Amino acid sequence: MASWSAIEAEAPELTALAREFLDAFVHKTLATLRRDGAPRISGSEVIFAEGELWLGSMWQSLKARDLQRDARFALHSGSPDPDGGWRGDAKLAGRAEENVDEQLRERVFGGKGGAGPSHLFRCDITELVVVSLPDPPEFLVIDAWHEGRGVTRRERR
Repeated sequence: MASWSAIEAEAPELTALAREFLDAFVHKTLATLRRDGAPRISGSEVIFAEGELWLGSMWQSLKARDLQRDARFALHSGSPDPDGGWRGDAKLAGRAEENVDEQLRERVFGGKGGAGPSHLFRCDITELVVVSLPDPPEFLVIDAWHEGRGVTRRERR
């Protein structure tokens, strides 16, 4: 699995576009796995710090407990309605590892940790996909990075 900075080094144009879509909306959609294996979708914010992608969570939230039990996750950047100027979105998947080092938590949260305890997970990424429209928007472009395969591009007409 790769850190965000490792993918940036391998695919700088793809990560720049993904970051643009990830930064466009505060709330992303995070998918985790419940105890019985069923999917759970939660709103989430992400933090880019120290070359990593981080997920924060309220203390003992269901999504935090899901990730503690089964580290697999998927994340969607969010996007406007197609008629509202949709240009694309980003999706990624991997594993989230909880970090309990208080000094690191302070650096990552940068004073944004809120009141009381919270969880901090570092994301190890196995895939990053950006779906976008070219100019003019005649087809979809699907750019992807997958662990062990590198970057690919497809066009859907």
